[in-house]
Amino acid sequence: MGAKSTGSSAVSNSPVSAVSKATGKIAGLAVLVLAVSLPAARADAGSPIGVSLPAPGGPYPVGTVAMRLVDRSRPDPLVAAKPYRELMISLWYPAAGGGPLAPHMAPLAAADWDRHSAQPLGIAKGAVAWAATRTHARVGAPVEPRAGKLPVVLFGSGDGGPRTLGTTLVEDLASRGYLVVTVDHTYEADQVEFPGRRLVRALPLPAKLTPKVIAKLLAKHAAARLADMRYVLDQVTALAHGRPIGGKLPTGMLGAPDASRVGALGQSLGGSVAAQLTREDARVDAGVNLDGAYVGSVATRGATRPFLQLAVETHTRDSEPSWKSFWRASTGWKRELRFKGAAHGSFTDLQPLLPQIAAKLPKVPLADYVGTIDPGRSVAAQRAYVGAFFDLHLRDKPTRLFEGPDTHFPEVSLIP
Repeated sequence: MGAKSTGSSAVSNSPVSAVSKATGKIAGLAVLVLAVSLPAARADAGSPIGVSLPAPGGPYPVGTVAMRLVDRSRPDPLVAAKPYRELMISLWYPAAGGGPLAPHMAPLAAADWDRHSAQPLGIAKGAVAWAATRTHARVGAPVEPRAGKLPVVLFGSGDGGPRTLGTTLVEDLASRGYLVVTVDHTYEADQVEFPGRRLVRALPLPAKLTPKVIAKLLAKHAAARLADMRYVLDQVTALAHGRPIGGKLPTGMLGAPDASRVGALGQSLGGSVAAQLTREDARVDAGVNLDGAYVGSVATRGATRPFLQLAVETHTRDSEPSWKSFWRASTGWKRELRFKGAAHGSFTDLQPLLPQIAAKLPKVPLADYVGTIDPGRSVAAQRAYVGAFFDLHLRDKPTRLFEGPDTHFPEVSLIP
């Protein structure tokens, strides 16, 4: 997720990082985290703010499990001295049975987010009870057999963002009967917590962030992410064929994924990589870009398979050259949706979380991060359109949502 400068010259690893903190829309990666010059807002002493995520709307309860994966076939693309690539992923799926609710962020990751990532959002350390936030998914719950074979969706967050920032949308897809795999891109994501209480932070940014340096860094991140996603898809394919991966799997997971029906979904840089994966990997049938500019060759080559792009009100093909070239080159089914009043962070968990915080910390610049769109309506529309897209292209379920305006979602425009 990119960021824009508000006049601060400080550049550091941020909530959703980075590359962009002092750069504005370099490479077209539009705005999420501001280098806020205002003092961080604090809660009353001894009373951190509690926040919650919206419940998923599908027919199934949700389960989740976090797993460590090690790809020994390649050295780490971001740390040359490391001879293998190590990742954390989470599986989200329709579940049967109970178990404890999963935290939104693992404990060390939540503490690190509080110390380093929340403050550029204008939120002081200790002001929000990040570690107390729970998802609606049960840890390690058995897979619901009534859901049948599970179409697969791979999810990538914005540049520097942890995999947890897509939970609002990911949980809903899982509740509709999808296996969604969220991926942390180690050494790029602000913080990644591995088993054994081991935390890995993002690499420091270069001292001088010129446009040329930033473009090179984004290209490097995109290439690393693409290889990561292909490797994760290899692991999902192994699961589909009944071969175990990583650590302990939920009951019923072996053989549950349907590797013949695969989608890619991403926000910001994750959306660009979703497009590239959809174009270059024959196993991926359809993709969705949540307000990300396109980086690399996919910007001019486009997509040949079904693709959906969601945009904030000011992000257009006229204002974003990579969107125009991508759209012209894309030859498959394609749709573009524009969300009135949305901002770049509207397509992340900041959409439901930040308004809850700003209600008690009014100095938090809410509109800069998630716009002026009603948060509940924004979440509902995103879930409806992304769910309908994957239902159409991975399940052959017809929908009228992409034929024209829908009275249920007046904030959403279909752009020809």
